[in-house]
Amino acid sequence: MTDAIKNTALNICPPGKDAALILEDGTVFWGKGAGAETSATGEVCFNTSLTGYQEILTDPSYAGQIITFTFPHIGNVGTNPEDIETVTPAVRGCVMGADISAPSSWRAAKHLDEWLKSHNLPAVTGIDTRRLTRRIRDVGFANATIVNAKENGSVDVEAALKQASEFPGLEGMDLAKDVTCTQTYSWDESIWSIKDGYGQQNSPQRHVVAMDFGAKRNILRCLAAAGCKVTVVPASTSAEDILAHKPDGVFLSNGPGDPVATGEYAVPTIKALIEKNLPIFGICLGHQMLSLALGAKTTKMHHGHRGANHPVKDLETSKVEITSQNHGFVVEANSLPSGVIETHRSLFDGTLEGIRVDGKPIFSVQYHPEASPGPQDSHYLFDRFVALMEGAAP
Repeated sequence: MTDAIKNTALNICPPGKDAALILEDGTVFWGKGAGAETSATGEVCFNTSLTGYQEILTDPSYAGQIITFTFPHIGNVGTNPEDIETVTPAVRGCVMGADISAPSSWRAAKHLDEWLKSHNLPAVTGIDTRRLTRRIRDVGFANATIVNAKENGSVDVEAALKQASEFPGLEGMDLAKDVTCTQTYSWDESIWSIKDGYGQQNSPQRHVVAMDFGAKRNILRCLAAAGCKVTVVPASTSAEDILAHKPDGVFLSNGPGDPVATGEYAVPTIKALIEKNLPIFGICLGHQMLSLALGAKTTKMHHGHRGANHPVKDLETSKVEITSQNHGFVVEANSLPSGVIETHRSLFDGTLEGIRVDGKPIFSVQYHPEASPGPQDSHYLFDRFVALMEGAAP
């Protein structure tokens, strides 16, 4: 029996299998269960990163999604309480080509399987992830249901297919509201070092208000390490309340879902902040909503960008950066209004990766310069943001 079949009547798992990933088109990938013995439905995507699976699984931008890891050695460094981007993962589940590796790192505090169970996240291992990845790459994103039936060895394929078919998809969904903070808080933790662990910013020079659409912790750490006092506010915070904090600059965070949907309440706020001529820096979803506020358009991508090996060209310096990315929507380059300059472009598919506003201290990038996981080629962007705040200071 093949790993991928079109048979919605089969409920008993094949020999040696006790879990499955069921795509909305009826394709069933049989495998072995890991993590929580439960099921979940979402958009299945793939990530090509070689490291950082714990950071990926805790990235709030994966809300509503099932992650396929293309790299086979998942679990080899275990999990620990430090390498997380949020306390409660928003991802729906994950798929792996090989069984979860035994941890072999001195920093490991818990086996990945145990960690997945603690967060009620189902996983399927032992499936043909190359075939699944090619399907997504060639046909496009797919909705799916992941089922870990390890306890009883029976998967209700028809019920799972129904759930996958009825999943509304991420287009039109405001998921930032599900992952944003519920109240304002201060952040002073800075980046990690092997000698001292996470540092602390005790003498900040500038004050940044970060709009939390699903902010990764390491972005906040990078801001703190760059000399900033960081005040994090919920996604729905008004411009008036943001300005009441008297910030030197405003940061627009990453996050999940459709930027148009979240923009219903966030774009008017961003427009008001633009008018104040404050330095503004956006990443990922923040970049997309800044672009919407400036008059550009966004669209759902064929299969998105997710990995830590994406080459991006800085069009103003001609330098190429290797970047970490995680997005399924993109700003349409031909929709940029006059005065908004394209600064970065993907060398994979030519899509827009960064903008700046002519004559204003405002810029954003589609990728993730905080490198968690990923290369550190783009860390300079945090220094650029600080320089803009210093230039705009009275």
